[in-house]
Amino acid sequence: MTDRTTDELRMSWAEACARRVSRHFLAGTAPGGGITEAASAMCGAHAQVMSGAEMSLGLRVPGTTRTDVQSALWKDRSLVKSYGPRGTVHLLAAEELPMWVGALSCIPKPPSALPHALLTEHQVEEVLEAIESAVEDGELTVEELGDEVVGRTGPWAADLALPAFSGAWPRWRAALHTAANRGVLCFGPNRGRKVTYTSPRRWVPGFRPMDSAAASAEVLRRYLHAYGPATSQQFAQWLGAPRRWSADLFDTITDELIPVDLDGAAAWTTEPAGPTAPSPRSGLKLLPYFDPYVIGCHPRDAVFPGPAAGRALSGGQAGNVPVVLIDGVVAGVWHQRRSGRRLDIRVEPFAPLSAGRRSELTAQVDRIGEILEGTPTLTVGVVDAGKHL
Repeated sequence: MTDRTTDELRMSWAEACARRVSRHFLAGTAPGGGITEAASAMCGAHAQVMSGAEMSLGLRVPGTTRTDVQSALWKDRSLVKSYGPRGTVHLLAAEELPMWVGALSCIPKPPSALPHALLTEHQVEEVLEAIESAVEDGELTVEELGDEVVGRTGPWAADLALPAFSGAWPRWRAALHTAANRGVLCFGPNRGRKVTYTSPRRWVPGFRPMDSAAASAEVLRRYLHAYGPATSQQFAQWLGAPRRWSADLFDTITDELIPVDLDGAAAWTTEPAGPTAPSPRSGLKLLPYFDPYVIGCHPRDAVFPGPAAGRALSGGQAGNVPVVLIDGVVAGVWHQRRSGRRLDIRVEPFAPLSAGRRSELTAQVDRIGEILEGTPTLTVGVVDAGKHL
């Protein structure tokens, strides 16, 4: 990667945390436009666990409930559910879907990665063409979509060749993520407990993927704004891209990059303004499964110091455990069990909380109750729930 000679910015870890917390709207300020702007600010809300995405957005937009998030997704269609960074399900700002498709569609994959490990190039294109035609005018469950794909391609597409949680899935499903990344498919409204798929062109009027080079550069700028200062390796890990490709992408915006000394570590930003002073308003937050803040922020040993690494990381992967965030750093874990409207929330801080922090914790529990439209109770004690797989 290019070596800049521009005067280096110096930033302390506390300053970096305050800056990131503020840009994630976790410091008591809310985005002017609400839910969609919050999703945009954090580069999408991870939605593998849907209640987690609802909490991620609700914690950033005061007064927002899970119903509001669902309305933005399924009624207003200002959000779209699709496969995003790292091939995981995200809620993205609908108006930004062309950017995401443009960027995700050009990330190179190794030969051993899906779908090419199970499908030839020709078969991939056949499946994508079949999916595009099938979802053009409606929403289909995965079973219905499979019937359409097999009928339009051939029995080979139905071979049970893709390892799954219990048994195997049909071969064609190896191309499902690729279909989303190419702008062929996104999620439609659930039909009971079953997800459906539809066409992005039905969801986003005038949808057309953005030029890949421009889209990739823009995603990088967005990442550095929300999660920077950062390195190309950290960006690669967040996006699910090869390190060499990521480093080359950094070089395409070299004129915009500014080196940062982050407590002695080299990183990059695109903004010349001086670092943000630590904010006492960042306070204590209860972040849900797979909250984007913990997934995107590095270095891991600083975000997850001491016991946090063992309790809240899985082989370096973040998000598998809901965490207590204090001033931008993981300082505990928590878990919730739901029974009807009742929400039993158990919180385990890694160090005793002051009276002020206990007050913040109570407020957070009440806020989660509002978001999830339930009645919460708080217990402070050991959390023995396992990590989400």
